Amino acid sequence: MTTRVGVVTFPGSLDDRDAQRAVRLAGAEPVALWHRDKDLHQVDAVVLPGGFSYGDYLRAGAISRFSPVMETIIEQAKLGMPVLGICNGFQVLTESHLLPGAMLRNNHLHFICREQKLRVENAGTAWTRDYTAGQEIQIPLKNMDGRYTADARTIDELEAEGRVVFRYLDVNPNGSINDIAGITNAAGNVVGLMPHPEHAVEPLVGTGGTDGLGFFTSVLKQLVNA
Repeated sequence: MTTRVGVVTFPGSLDDRDAQRAVRLAGAEPVALWHRDKDLHQVDAVVLPGGFSYGDYLRAGAISRFSPVMETIIEQAKLGMPVLGICNGFQVLTESHLLPGAMLRNNHLHFICREQKLRVENAGTAWTRDYTAGQEIQIPLKNMDGRYTADARTIDELEAEGRVVFRYLDVNPNGSINDIAGITNAAGNVVGLMPHPEHAVEPLVGTGGTDGLGFFTSVLKQLVNA
């Protein structure tokens, strides 16, 4: 049976089609999910894509967190369903309290768009099984509110429990604490990161080539072996 991976579209989503393409290239069936529909249509995993949902009014991801689809995603994530939040999707995950901390405006107060080198810190999550700890990858980064922050106790817990999944290398592009580019929940099924793996899934695109494809092949292996 083909693995089905849902990709949510919110008003203002920009990268939902790119995420669907990445899912397809990995060998799964992408399923478009609409933000007002609580039904996940029998998907096995969910991607919350990048963009500017609801125009980033109030805070990035703050309104999307209350979309009907998120009620079901929160419920299913707590039961173990793999959920990946990319950029704006990461912001939605923190607003939904599926991941701790918050995303603030970049410390230089400018939108940034660049190729970004990352180090894989945790290769044991549902979305990173096809990487190795310490591996360096390069994928695009584009955001305005990408500065990860949390209180000292939360940061200490993330570090002690190995829940920092990715760190920025060479340069910290937005002032994130401890160069954190992505984190996971304690169970390892929910992952959020600011860079865009869905934009690095084909050899001809970007200097990272297919460095991002491992996110989508990883979750397929996770589901097969679950």
